[in-house]
Amino acid sequence: MNADATKIASTLAAVKDHTRSFEDFLFVYPVISRRSRGLSIGVNLNPDKVCNFDCIYCEVDRQTPPRTRSVDPARMRAELAEVIRQVRAGDLLRRSRFEEAAALATEIKDIAFSGDGEPTMIANFAECVQIVADVKREAGLASTKIVLITDAAGLDKADVKRGLEIMDANNGEVWGKLDAGTEDYFRLVNRTTIRFDRILKNLLETSRVRPIVIQSLFLRVHGSPMPEAELAAYCDRLNELLRDGAQIKEVHAYTVARPTPEPFATKLTAAELETIAATIRSKTGLPVSTFE
Repeated sequence: MNADATKIASTLAAVKDHTRSFEDFLFVYPVISRRSRGLSIGVNLNPDKVCNFDCIYCEVDRQTPPRTRSVDPARMRAELAEVIRQVRAGDLLRRSRFEEAAALATEIKDIAFSGDGEPTMIANFAECVQIVADVKREAGLASTKIVLITDAAGLDKADVKRGLEIMDANNGEVWGKLDAGTEDYFRLVNRTTIRFDRILKNLLETSRVRPIVIQSLFLRVHGSPMPEAELAAYCDRLNELLRDGAQIKEVHAYTVARPTPEPFATKLTAAELETIAATIRSKTGLPVSTFE
C-alpha cells in the first residue's frame, strides 16, 4: 500500500462529507480527498446532476433539484479564485468539517473536475479547463495539478481533446474509470448504455498521448466482492492496454467511503481491497495504491 494513502482515514468528517456545496458557491468546493492525498478543490461542471453512468455506488443526491442547470464561466472563475484565497488565509480551518484535518487543509494538492455528473459532457469543456489553468497560474500554483476525474466515455470528443491539451501544458492528469473486466460486470456496476469497448478504446487513445491514472472502485455487490474470474478479466484489460501502447502511471484501487444509493452496494474490508491490489500488481506489474 502506498504510504501516503494511509495518512487519510475515510472516517474523517471532511472525507465522509464530499458535498458539492460550499457557502453560496455553485461550482467550486473544497474537500479532503483520499486519492488526492490531501486538499482538493473540486470544480463541478455538472450542477444539473446529469451523467452518462448510473453507478450503483454513486453518492450524488439526484432527488434534490439542482440550484442551477448550467455553468457560468465567469462565476466559476471568481469562485475558484475565492476558494484559493480562503485556503491561503486559513479560513477553512475555522470550519468544523475541516477541524480534524487541519494539517491537510492548507496545501492545495489539485484542482479537480469532479462533480455531480460526468465533466466531459459539458459543451465547453476546453473553455473551462483554460479558466482553471489561468486562475492557477495567476495564483502561482504551478505545482498544483489539474485533474480530470472521468468515466472515459467522453474522452473521444473534439472539445475534450482540446481541453486535455490545455491540461497537458498545465500539470494536468487524467483519472480514467475502469471498474470491470467484462461487458456484463461493467453494466452491472456502472449501469450505462455506453459500450464497454468504447471505454477501453478511449482509455487507450488518451493514454497513448499522455500518462494516465486508472481509477477502479471495488465493492461488494449483494454481499459478494468482484469474482475471481472478473478480476482476472480486469487484469487482462489492463495488460491489453499496456500491450497496445497505453501509458499508465498507477492504479487507484478504492472502495465505498460514503452512503450508496443501492443498499446492496457495500464496502470492502481493508484486507479484501489489499488482496485485490496484490493480484493486480502481480498480474500487470503496475503500481497500485489502495484507498479504503
